[in-house]
Formats: sequence, structure tokens, C-alpha cells
Amino acid sequence: MPHIFRVGEITRALKDVVEGQFPFVQVRGQVSNLARPASGHVYFSLKDEEALLNVVWFKGSQSGVSLNQTERYDPLTGEVMQEGEGGSAWLADGLEVLCAGRLTVYAPRGAYQMVAELVQDMGLGKLYQEFEALKRTLAARGWFAPERKRALPTHPTRVAVITAPTGAAIRDFLRVGSARGTGCEIRIFPALVQGEAAPREITQAVDAACADDWPEVVVLIRGGGSLEDLWAFNTEAVAGAIERCPVPVLCGVGHEVDTTIADMVADVRAATPSHAAQLLWPERTVLAQRADEAEMALSRVFARFLAAREQALSRLDKALGWLSPAGQVRRLEERLELAAVRLSRAGQAMTQQPERVLADASARLSRTGRAIPERAGMRLDGLTHRLDAFGPGWLDGLESRLGEASRRLDAAASLSGERTQARLALLDARLAGLDPRKPLERGYALARKADGTFLRRVDEVRPGDALDIIVQDGTVKTGVTSVERHSS
Repeated sequence: MPHIFRVGEITRALKDVVEGQFPFVQVRGQVSNLARPASGHVYFSLKDEEALLNVVWFKGSQSGVSLNQTERYDPLTGEVMQEGEGGSAWLADGLEVLCAGRLTVYAPRGAYQMVAELVQDMGLGKLYQEFEALKRTLAARGWFAPERKRALPTHPTRVAVITAPTGAAIRDFLRVGSARGTGCEIRIFPALVQGEAAPREITQAVDAACADDWPEVVVLIRGGGSLEDLWAFNTEAVAGAIERCPVPVLCGVGHEVDTTIADMVADVRAATPSHAAQLLWPERTVLAQRADEAEMALSRVFARFLAAREQALSRLDKALGWLSPAGQVRRLEERLELAAVRLSRAGQAMTQQPERVLADASARLSRTGRAIPERAGMRLDGLTHRLDAFGPGWLDGLESRLGEASRRLDAAASLSGERTQARLALLDARLAGLDPRKPLERGYALARKADGTFLRRVDEVRPGDALDIIVQDGTVKTGVTSVERHSS
């Protein structure tokens, strides 16, 4: 059965291996993350372009090796150190140093570290001081001010790249950029990015890239390195070329932990050359998603637009049907038919009423005639006398009255019919007058404008407007050449 380690056990085993394999090592690197707690010990990291190593420099090792109770010596040179010499006060971030000591594992964090016995300046402290001095000078000029920073163009199609044409930085930049954006033209302006000639070549390359006003953006890229390796990008000449560049400058020099003067002056800083390509162009999948979203949004807007236009067209169609001459004629015909029905009913009522009156009178007369001989207590002689008193003249008068009533009824019916015919003729004349095509038969014409309305006044048109001249048998297309108003 395999052995199962506890955490402390495996950590102690690793510590034994590390301390046994590296009892004394010398490591060169750049100081970063320097910390000085109250205990007097010094904690910092050594870094290069590939990795970080945590270092602890205990207080007792900071003033050399003890020779006796009063004297100490430098373990590298063997020289006896005077009182006040040594210590760690000179150590600062950015210095290139050589550390000598042993590697060990710090169990509470499970991390390996170096316990330094000696830390020596490698002579680059002056570069770091120059870096800080130039940074202060350019900051005073306002070259780092946020308000002078320009935004990168969206989806640039013309990009000028200043770098070493055979380095890993340009390969990473092109590899990442080839999978992003919608395509662009990239021009590489070769320049040394390390060494004494590098500042001059970088400056010339930036000026050459901007000389023909071609690029939308200028990109400076270089792989990581020490402060000495990246020093070309910490010079005033390169900073000046970036500052006077007429287009935005994107600087992707070194790794994320590296910061140069060029990064500070540039409009946008990228952590690495690959990151510079990511800042310039979005992923194609993102662009495809945006295109799909835009297409769906356009479809929704177009559907709402069509629905609104259909509703408006329906309202206009109903309004046109109500206001058109054909609609007006149809409504007048309906009114005429209704008037004719009402007139017919009125005529029938006028003829039927006298007939009912006559019938009622006849019925009453008949009842009266039958009731005379039937009255009780009435003597026959008296009835005969009374009938003789009426005689034939009374019946003649009744017939005369009935004849007069019949003549008056016929005259009233005839007069009512004539009046109805006159009203019908008047309505028919008015209806004919409303027909817009009637005047066309007499030689007149109608002028219709482009919006479908008829021309009524000269101030409704201008020279150049199109008109449709409607005559009896067709339409003439014409245009307005001039407008003249007749004096009233």
C-alpha cells in the first residue's frame, strides 16, 4: 500500500531536498516588492523575464560576517568593514543585485525562498536613478497627463508596428491578431529594441511610420527583460517620438510587471505584445454575436415599422373611402332611396286616411239607417213623418258633400306628388352637381398635385412641381414652369 503523506511531512521532506541540493547559491535579478518591517529584516523579490524568487535578508546578515566583538568583514572581499559600513539602507526597488545564500522551504506558506547572506549592487542602481529622474522631468512637462491620452480607434484597418522583425514579440502579436477583428493591413517598421543604437532606431521608426499619414495607430512591442534590456524604452528620445506622434500610440513592452517611460507616455499601455493585439481587435465570435443581435433588433424594428405603416394605411383608406366623390355619391344615393321610401309611405298614408274617414262615415250612416226603425217606443207615423221631412234632398246633399271630399282628396294627393317630384328633381340636380367629372364633359380640367390633392390656388405649387391634368378621357402628366397670380 503506498505511503500517504501528511502536509507537514511532505513539506519537511521537500525542505530537506531543497536545502540539501542548494546549500549555497548565487542569484542575480531585479529587486521588487521591497518591504522593511520594524524587526529590521528585509523582504523582497528577485525577478527577471521568466520568474520571481522571494528573498529574506535577516538583520544579522546585513552588516557582514563577525570577526570579533567589535569588527566585521565583507565575505566577498575579505576587507574589514569600518563602523557604519554595510547595512541594507541602499537597497531599493528596481536595482539589479546579486544575492548569495541558501534555498529553503518556508513551511507555514508551503513556498520556497532564499535566505540571503549577502546582497551586492551589480552597478545598475544608477540606471534606476536615471529612470526616476527622467520620469519626474517628463511628468513636470505633462507628458503623463490623463487628459492628453487618446483612445484607440475602433477596429483599426491600418496599423504600424515598430519592433524587431525577427523577435518573438512580433510573432505573438501577429498570431493573436490573426484570430481577431475583421482584417487589416499591418506594416512593420523594423528597429533594434536593445542596445546603444536602439533609442535612435526606435525614434526614426516612429517618425517614419507617421511621415505619410498612413497609420490609424502606432504599436511599440518588445518581449520582457531586465531593466538594462529595456533601457531603450526609458530614454527621452523615444518618449519624445511617442509624444509628438499624431496618431494614438499603443505600447506593449516587456511583461506585465515591467513598466517603462514609453508605457507612461503612450496613449494606452498593454501588459504584453499579445495583450496589445487583444486591445486593438475584438474576438470574431464577439463580432458575430453583435451582428446577430443587431440583425434581430433590426428585424424587430422593421416589423414594428411595417405594422405602424399598415395601420396608418388602413386609416387613410377608410378616410379616403369616406371623403372620395364615389363615397359621397353612394351616401347621397342611400339618402335618396330613403327619401323615396319615406315619400311613398307618406303618399300611401295620405290616400288611406281619407278612405278610412269615408268608410267610417259610411258605416255610421249605415248604422244610423238601421237603428231608426228599431228604436223602441217610436211611433211609425212619427218616423214616417220625419223621413218625409228629410226626403230625397237630404240624400242628395250628403252625396254632394262626399263628392266634394273626394275631389279635395284627389287634389291633395296630386299636389303632394308634384311636390315630391320637384324635391326629387332638385336632389338629382344637386347630386349631379357634386359629380367631379361633370365639368370635365363641358371642357374643364382638374389639376392634381403629387400628394394626391387638387390644385386650388397658385401659391400651392412652385416651378418644377409635377402635376396631373385630368380631362374627360384621361390624364396628362406635366410640370410647373412658372407661377403667375392674377390681380383681383
